Amino acid sequence: MTKTEKKEEEKDLQEHAISSKKKETIEEKLASNQDKLLRTMAEMENQRRRFEKEKKDAYEFGGFNFASESLSLIDNIDRAVLSFKNDENLKNNKDLDKMLDGIEIVKKDLVSIFKKNGVEAIDCINKKFDPNFHQAMLEIENNAAEQGTVVQEIQKGYMMKDRLLRPSFVGVSKKSPKMGEKK
Repeated sequence: MTKTEKKEEEKDLQEHAISSKKKETIEEKLASNQDKLLRTMAEMENQRRRFEKEKKDAYEFGGFNFASESLSLIDNIDRAVLSFKNDENLKNNKDLDKMLDGIEIVKKDLVSIFKKNGVEAIDCINKKFDPNFHQAMLEIENNAAEQGTVVQEIQKGYMMKDRLLRPSFVGVSKKSPKMGEKK
Protein backbone atom coordinates (compact mmCIF):
# COMPACT_ATOMS: atom_id res chain seq x y z
CA MET A 1 0.00 0.00 0.00
CA THR A 2 1.14 3.38 -0.85
CA LYS A 3 1.02 6.41 1.36
CA THR A 4 -1.86 7.84 -0.62
CA GLU A 5 -3.84 4.66 -0.31
CA LYS A 6 -3.20 4.56 3.44
CA LYS A 7 -4.36 8.16 3.80
CA GLU A 8 -7.50 7.42 1.81
CA GLU A 9 -8.20 4.35 3.92
CA GLU A 10 -7.71 6.34 7.14
CA LYS A 11 -9.94 9.06 5.75
CA ASP A 12 -12.64 6.47 4.92
CA LEU A 13 -12.41 5.02 8.44
CA GLN A 14 -12.70 8.50 9.97
CA GLU A 15 -15.71 9.33 7.78
CA HIS A 16 -17.33 6.02 8.74
CA ALA A 17 -16.69 6.74 12.45
CA ILE A 18 -18.15 10.25 12.08
CA SER A 19 -21.21 9.01 10.20
CA SER A 20 -21.84 6.27 12.79
CA LYS A 21 -21.54 8.94 15.53
CA LYS A 22 -24.05 11.06 13.63
CA LYS A 23 -26.44 8.10 13.44
CA GLU A 24 -26.16 7.58 17.18
CA THR A 25 -26.75 11.22 17.89
CA ILE A 26 -29.71 11.31 15.51
CA GLU A 27 -31.20 8.25 17.24
CA GLU A 28 -30.52 9.83 20.61
CA LYS A 29 -32.14 13.07 19.44
CA LEU A 30 -35.15 11.12 18.21
CA ALA A 31 -35.49 9.32 21.55
CA SER A 32 -35.06 12.62 23.38
CA ASN A 33 -37.68 14.32 21.24
CA GLN A 34 -40.09 11.41 21.71
CA ASP A 35 -39.61 11.67 25.48
CA LYS A 36 -40.20 15.44 25.39
CA LEU A 37 -43.30 14.95 23.24
CA LEU A 38 -44.74 12.34 25.62
CA ARG A 39 -44.06 14.55 28.64
CA THR A 40 -45.65 17.55 26.93
CA MET A 41 -48.72 15.52 25.98
CA ALA A 42 -49.02 14.20 29.55
CA GLU A 43 -48.73 17.74 30.95
CA MET A 44 -51.38 18.97 28.51
CA GLU A 45 -53.71 16.14 29.58
CA ASN A 46 -53.13 16.95 33.27
CA GLN A 47 -53.82 20.62 32.60
CA ARG A 48 -57.01 19.73 30.70
CA ARG A 49 -58.19 17.66 33.69
CA ARG A 50 -57.40 20.50 36.09
CA PHE A 51 -59.35 22.95 33.94
CA GLU A 52 -62.32 20.55 33.77
CA LYS A 53 -62.30 20.19 37.56
CA GLU A 54 -62.03 23.95 38.06
CA LYS A 55 -64.87 24.49 35.59
CA LYS A 56 -67.03 21.91 37.39
CA ASP A 57 -66.23 23.44 40.81
CA ALA A 58 -66.97 26.94 39.52
CA TYR A 59 -70.33 25.73 38.21
CA GLU A 60 -71.23 23.83 41.40
CA PHE A 61 -69.85 26.27 43.96
CA GLY A 62 -69.91 29.56 42.09
CA GLY A 63 -72.68 30.85 44.33
CA PHE A 64 -70.93 29.72 47.52
CA ASN A 65 -70.28 33.25 48.84
CA PHE A 66 -73.73 34.43 47.81
CA ALA A 67 -75.36 31.47 49.57
CA SER A 68 -73.24 32.03 52.67
CA GLU A 69 -74.27 35.66 52.91
CA SER A 70 -77.92 34.82 52.18
CA LEU A 71 -78.15 32.57 55.24
CA SER A 72 -78.68 35.69 57.33
CA LEU A 73 -82.08 36.06 55.61
CA ILE A 74 -83.31 32.78 57.09
CA ASP A 75 -81.81 33.68 60.47
CA ASN A 76 -83.54 37.05 60.47
CA ILE A 77 -86.88 35.54 59.46
CA ASP A 78 -86.63 33.10 62.38
CA ARG A 79 -85.72 35.93 64.76
CA ALA A 80 -88.64 38.04 63.50
CA VAL A 81 -91.14 35.20 64.01
CA LEU A 82 -89.83 34.59 67.52
CA SER A 83 -89.96 38.29 68.29
CA PHE A 84 -93.56 38.59 67.05
CA LYS A 85 -94.65 35.56 69.07
CA ASN A 86 -93.05 36.94 72.25
CA ASP A 87 -94.36 40.51 71.89
CA GLU A 88 -97.21 41.06 74.37
CA ASN A 89 -98.85 43.76 72.22
CA LEU A 90 -98.91 41.53 69.15
CA LYS A 91 -100.14 38.42 71.00
CA ASN A 92 -103.53 40.08 71.43
CA ASN A 93 -103.70 41.11 67.77
CA LYS A 94 -106.13 38.96 65.79
CA ASP A 95 -104.00 39.35 62.63
CA LEU A 96 -100.82 37.93 64.18
CA ASP A 97 -101.45 34.44 62.77
CA LYS A 98 -101.99 35.84 59.24
CA MET A 99 -98.76 37.79 59.46
CA LEU A 100 -96.83 34.76 60.75
CA ASP A 101 -98.32 32.59 57.97
CA GLY A 102 -97.11 35.11 55.37
CA ILE A 103 -93.63 35.11 56.86
CA GLU A 104 -93.56 31.29 56.91
CA ILE A 105 -94.48 31.22 53.20
CA VAL A 106 -91.54 33.51 52.41
CA LYS A 107 -89.24 31.31 54.52
CA LYS A 108 -90.45 28.12 52.79
CA ASP A 109 -89.78 29.69 49.38
CA LEU A 110 -86.28 30.71 50.47
CA VAL A 111 -85.55 27.24 51.87
CA SER A 112 -86.84 25.72 48.60
CA ILE A 113 -84.49 27.93 46.55
CA PHE A 114 -81.59 26.89 48.78
CA LYS A 115 -82.45 23.19 48.38
CA LYS A 116 -82.60 23.52 44.58
CA ASN A 117 -79.06 24.89 44.74
CA GLY A 118 -77.71 22.21 47.07
CA VAL A 119 -77.86 24.22 50.31
CA GLU A 120 -79.31 22.28 53.22
CA ALA A 121 -79.40 22.67 56.99
CA ILE A 122 -77.21 20.42 59.13
CA ASP A 123 -79.20 18.16 61.43
CA CYS A 124 -77.31 18.27 64.72
CA ILE A 125 -79.64 17.83 67.72
CA ASN A 126 -78.91 14.57 69.60
CA LYS A 127 -75.93 13.87 67.35
CA LYS A 128 -72.36 13.38 68.53
CA PHE A 129 -70.40 16.65 68.46
CA ASP A 130 -68.31 16.82 65.27
CA PRO A 131 -65.90 19.78 64.97
CA ASN A 132 -66.10 19.47 61.18
CA PHE A 133 -69.76 20.54 61.27
CA HIS A 134 -70.35 22.05 64.72
CA GLN A 135 -68.91 24.92 66.70
CA ALA A 136 -69.38 24.45 70.45
CA MET A 137 -70.57 27.66 72.07
CA LEU A 138 -71.32 26.29 75.53
CA GLU A 139 -71.46 23.16 77.64
CA ILE A 140 -74.72 22.16 79.28
CA GLU A 141 -74.88 19.86 82.26
CA ASN A 142 -77.09 16.98 81.23
CA ASN A 143 -76.90 13.51 82.76
CA ALA A 144 -79.61 12.15 80.46
CA ALA A 145 -77.52 12.61 77.29
CA GLU A 146 -74.18 11.03 76.57
CA GLN A 147 -71.28 13.41 77.12
CA GLY A 148 -70.32 15.26 73.92
CA THR A 149 -73.82 15.10 72.43
CA VAL A 150 -75.34 18.19 70.86
CA VAL A 151 -78.34 19.13 73.02
CA GLN A 152 -78.98 22.71 71.89
CA GLU A 153 -78.74 24.48 68.55
CA ILE A 154 -78.01 28.17 68.88
CA GLN A 155 -77.66 28.88 65.16
CA LYS A 156 -78.30 26.46 62.28
CA GLY A 157 -75.40 25.30 60.20
CA TYR A 158 -75.60 24.66 56.46
CA MET A 159 -73.87 22.55 53.81
CA MET A 160 -73.63 23.34 50.11
CA LYS A 161 -73.44 19.96 48.43
CA ASP A 162 -70.40 18.42 50.15
CA ARG A 163 -68.87 21.65 51.48
CA LEU A 164 -69.48 23.31 54.81
CA LEU A 165 -71.18 26.64 54.26
CA ARG A 166 -71.50 27.53 57.94
CA PRO A 167 -71.04 25.37 61.05
CA SER A 168 -73.88 24.85 63.52
CA PHE A 169 -73.38 26.83 66.73
CA VAL A 170 -74.30 24.36 69.42
CA GLY A 171 -74.50 23.57 73.11
CA VAL A 172 -72.85 20.27 74.03
CA SER A 173 -73.76 18.03 76.95
CA LYS A 174 -71.47 17.32 79.83
CA LYS A 175 -72.00 15.24 82.92
CA SER A 176 -72.74 17.18 86.09
CA PRO A 177 -70.30 16.57 88.91
CA LYS A 178 -71.53 14.13 91.54
CA MET A 179 -72.03 15.24 95.09
CA GLY A 180 -68.78 15.48 97.01
CA GLU A 181 -66.67 15.91 93.83
CA LYS A 182 -64.81 19.14 93.22
CA LYS A 183 -65.45 21.02 90.01
